[in-house]
Amino acid sequence: MQNVPVVEAHHLCIDYFLGNRWVNAIRDVSLIIQPLEIHGLVGESGSGKSTLALALMRYLAKNARISSGEIRLDGSDLLGRSEREMSDIWGRQLSLVPQDPLAALNPSYRVGDQIAEISQRHDGLPRRAAWKRAVEMLERVRIADPEAVARKYPHQLSGGMQQRVTIAMALSTRPRLLVLDEPTTALDVTTEASILDLFRDLIHENQAAALYVSHNLGVIAQMCDRVTVLYAGEVMASGPITELYGSPVHPYTISLLASIPQPVGGTETRLPTIDGLAPSLADRPSGCTFAPRCPVAQDLCHAEKPPLEVIHDGQWVKCHRWREIATGSLTPLTTPIEVQANSAAPEDDQYVLNGNGLDKRFGQLSWWSHLRRQSGSVQALDDVTVRVRRHSTLGLVGESGSGKTTLARCIVGLETADDGDLTLLDLPISRVLAERPQDARRALQMVFQNPNDTLNPYHTIGQALSRTLRRLSAVTLSEEQIQSRVRELLDMVRLPTDYINRYPGELSGGEKQRAAIARAFATQPELVIADEPTSALDVSVQAVILNLLKDLRAAGNASYIFISHDLRAVGYLADWLMVMYLGQVVEEGTLDQVYSSPSHPYTEVLISAIPIPDPQIKQGRICLDGDIPSAANVPAGCRFHTRCPRKIGMICEQQEPPWQDASDGHRIRCHIPPDELAQLQSAASAQPLERR
Repeated sequence: MQNVPVVEAHHLCIDYFLGNRWVNAIRDVSLIIQPLEIHGLVGESGSGKSTLALALMRYLAKNARISSGEIRLDGSDLLGRSEREMSDIWGRQLSLVPQDPLAALNPSYRVGDQIAEISQRHDGLPRRAAWKRAVEMLERVRIADPEAVARKYPHQLSGGMQQRVTIAMALSTRPRLLVLDEPTTALDVTTEASILDLFRDLIHENQAAALYVSHNLGVIAQMCDRVTVLYAGEVMASGPITELYGSPVHPYTISLLASIPQPVGGTETRLPTIDGLAPSLADRPSGCTFAPRCPVAQDLCHAEKPPLEVIHDGQWVKCHRWREIATGSLTPLTTPIEVQANSAAPEDDQYVLNGNGLDKRFGQLSWWSHLRRQSGSVQALDDVTVRVRRHSTLGLVGESGSGKTTLARCIVGLETADDGDLTLLDLPISRVLAERPQDARRALQMVFQNPNDTLNPYHTIGQALSRTLRRLSAVTLSEEQIQSRVRELLDMVRLPTDYINRYPGELSGGEKQRAAIARAFATQPELVIADEPTSALDVSVQAVILNLLKDLRAAGNASYIFISHDLRAVGYLADWLMVMYLGQVVEEGTLDQVYSSPSHPYTEVLISAIPIPDPQIKQGRICLDGDIPSAANVPAGCRFHTRCPRKIGMICEQQEPPWQDASDGHRIRCHIPPDELAQLQSAASAQPLERR
């Protein structure tokens, strides 16, 4: 059995029944995963990644069918199995770790019971033995105090803990194939790093194989042995990870890799983007499916579908022009241009926003909380000072629960800060939104992570933009002027004019986010707060949004507060960074200052956890112990001391660390002197790193 693939699919075709007819979603796809192999599956939304992953498990939706091809598990045919036979295979030999762990867990049952149920169902263990195995599995996925966690309900756990529970469930029967469908997309970079290390270790311990579905090319580079690139339901390229990343020969693969943001400190470079949109299921081209968006497509590409050719052993490509690309005679993309020097550290008289001493508590003490012996109060912000320079971007980073979104909502007025002062354009503004003048509301706008939170599903895009103009414009506009401005806004975010009459449900995720950005810029604001605006988007769409934000900043002289757990996106757009932890700012400075030593130990951990989109680079991570503490029970002394890898003693536990000047406006809140921090971090970076 050592030479038999764990799973193999040959010439697989999958259809969906839509609009009273069958339409093709997966066309002639072949895929082989060997024992101990982690196989990556990448592509834009709608490319068929999840459909293919579920098809390998024979777990498709009711309106889907496998119209042709074969699927084998350890050499045994799966397509001929009945649903009852498959129910014995699901969970035992095939397991799924989903993107949203909370949606996969039953809120009414303790997590230990949910894990134990799998052992009872598939291994016939009695209740007591199944519970013991559940606790053992929680311990294997590195959960502290597994017995106590087993007795908790899903909502009582953090997102990272919930994901570890789903991993424990998936691995409790030692499956042969683990399907990982975007399992870390919604997690912080530190939690993601620990989950990825856990996946790799447990897959090898269990002698299993895995299919890893993701649009994060950095994660794929660090996790996978091989990768397959899907586009519009077809394989564009497939091969060993080092070769596909190091020497890509398909224009689509090259375009995806070029779309990955790189930290450039706010300079005016632009990422290469892929023009147009992926075709719908009902409108697939007759020739190469990527030809309508390919920068080097010829007449042959539009007329004739290219074959899937073998470049050499184990590497395939589907492109008429791959040989020209391989020899270097054809270059599908140009490099970014228009680079200018990094912005200098901001001066006091250049700020568009000043916030000093901002505090925010949620859930003040009450008689009920006393009866239940709960503190009842969460310190979300503690004496935060924030300043945003004109025509610049402040990047705000930190784990979930660090206070980033609370700070943004207090600035824009969606939450009312309990204390502190706010100044906008050198004029004091109230912490209470209702008390702010119209000019202040117009000058401050926000772009949310989910555009559905911004756009009314019952209003067309044109109606949404028009309403904003009517309510917040500095002068009264005629209907003709409003419609003209709406068309300008759509053109500004590169949406067709006919989208005026479309509803949000008729737009893709990237298109809805562009419409939300158009709404934020409708009144030409001075400051736009963007809260995770690209975290749920494909890398190609993310590149379009990041370029758009840079273009709008250059054209309208707007400033941004850009919040994200993707430090690459922050580094691409921001010129000044603030790092937050448990409601406090622990470091601030320019991009170069924060990314180099000395940096706060927490920042050092965040940067080490960024997945590097290069499989040749052996990434060393600094792993943190445990989750971020609860803001209802903030540790004494340095708030980071409970997890800090550079803790120096009792002073960290007992005394609040001071702000220290690390030069040129770069400040670090730490007991360790900057010079000593720099020596420690330089020595650590000089040591050879092992791939985790």
